[in-house]
Amino acid sequence: MTHKTHDSHDHAHAAGCGHSSLQHDDHTDYLHDGHMHHGHDGHFDEHELAASSQNPADCGDGHDCAAHESAHRHASGCGHQAVPHAGHLDYVVGGHLHNQHGAHCDDHGAVKVS
Repeated sequence: MTHKTHDSHDHAHAAGCGHSSLQHDDHTDYLHDGHMHHGHDGHFDEHELAASSQNPADCGDGHDCAAHESAHRHASGCGHQAVPHAGHLDYVVGGHLHNQHGAHCDDHGAVKVS
């Protein structure tokens, strides 16, 4: 099976390692710096959430979210955890994924990050 790996990764992800974890399919991935890593067989795979009915990737024409100011824009360094999702980065806000889409945010569904 061919899969994308993260080379030169010295950190060992595990419970309590300091990175947020996300339940993904039948395993746990660890989030950092816009990456979602799953360790197995002596290396780390680069994972991303697929578009699904639970986590859609389409434009919903925005949504109201009380978890941040309406002028807030999601991007690297915005203060929210980034999650790779269906070919782009979403940001975890209030237990769901936000995707910055022009002047509005799309709700890309619920996630459980710990």
